[in-house]
Amino acid sequence: MNGTQRIARALTLGCALAFAGSSFAQDVTLRASHQFPGGKGDPRDEMVQMIARDAEAANVGLKIQVFPGSSLFKANEQWGALTKGQLDLSSFPLDYASGRVPQFSVTLMPGLVRNFDRAERLNDSPFMKDIKAIIEKNGAIVIADAWLSGAFASKKGCITGPDSIKGQVTRAAGPAFEQMLAAAGASIASMPSSEIYSGMQTGVLDATNTSSESFVSYRLYEQVKCLTAPGANALWFMYEPVLMSKQSFDKLNEAQQKAILAAGKKAQDWFAKEVRKGDQKLIDAYKKANVEVVEMSAADYDAWLKVAQESSYKNFAEKVKGGDELIKKALSVQ
Repeated sequence: MNGTQRIARALTLGCALAFAGSSFAQDVTLRASHQFPGGKGDPRDEMVQMIARDAEAANVGLKIQVFPGSSLFKANEQWGALTKGQLDLSSFPLDYASGRVPQFSVTLMPGLVRNFDRAERLNDSPFMKDIKAIIEKNGAIVIADAWLSGAFASKKGCITGPDSIKGQVTRAAGPAFEQMLAAAGASIASMPSSEIYSGMQTGVLDATNTSSESFVSYRLYEQVKCLTAPGANALWFMYEPVLMSKQSFDKLNEAQQKAILAAGKKAQDWFAKEVRKGDQKLIDAYKKANVEVVEMSAADYDAWLKVAQESSYKNFAEKVKGGDELIKKALSVQ
C-alpha cells in the first residue's frame, strides 16, 4: 500500500468514525414523570406510555423512560423541574402550577367546562391559545391536550347542593375550588390527589373532589360512603396536558421534534375517546363497592355556580392579571 492509498484509507476511516459519532450523538433518552399509578389501567399513565412507545418506534434516535407514581419527582415538583430543564416530559393538572403562574387556575375553574364536547371545542379556542402562550413563556410546551371530568365524594353523606358541604373538611383540587367550597362553609385541606386516600384513612379529610380516573385508580371507594358522579352537570373539569420542557424540545433535531409531536397528537386523540368511558367506569366501580352514587341536579349546579361567581370567579378576575378576560374567553366558547 503506497502513501496515497494509506492517506485515502485513513480519510475514509475517519469519515466513517465521524459519521458513527454523529449518529450516536443523535440518540436521545428523555425522562417522563407523573404521579399516577403505572401499569394499572390509568389512562393518564397509558397516554404517556403511548407517547414513549410511538416516539421510539419512529426510529429517529429517541427513547423515553417513564417514571410513574411520583417515583422521580413529587406531584407538585414537576412544573419547576420541567421549566428548569431538569425533567423532559410530564403529565399533571396544570392548576398544580398556579402557585407560580396564577393564570393556570382558570383551567380548573368551577362550571367553566361542564362536558367533554365543550372541552374539545376549548382546545382550539382563543382561550387555550392564551393559556398555551403563557405555558411556553414559562418554559414548557403542550405535547397533548387532555381534559378530565371529576366528581365529589364524602365519608359523611352525599354532596349535592352547596349546603351539603358545610362543616366538612374537604380536599379541593386547586385554589378556585378551594375558594368556592370555603364560601359554601367547608374547611379546606390541600394535597395532591395521590395523598387523598391516606388523608381519608387517617381522618384528616371528610370529603374530596378529584378526577373520575383518580377516584378509581386510588381506590377511594374503600373510604367513602357517597359519590356524586359528574353526570349531565359536571361542575368539575380539569385540564391535564402532557407537557414538555422547552429546553429539552429545542435540543432535539427536526425529525425527533416531529416524532414527539406526532406521538402526542395520536395519544391526545386516543385519550379524548378513552376518557369519556371513565365516568361509567367510575359509577360501576363505586356501585360494586356498595357506595351510594348520586348526581347533581341542574338546580344544584346553578346554586354552586352562583357561589363560584361570587367567590372564585370574582377573586380570579380581580387578582390575576388578565383573569377577567380569560374567563370571558372561556365562557364565550359555545
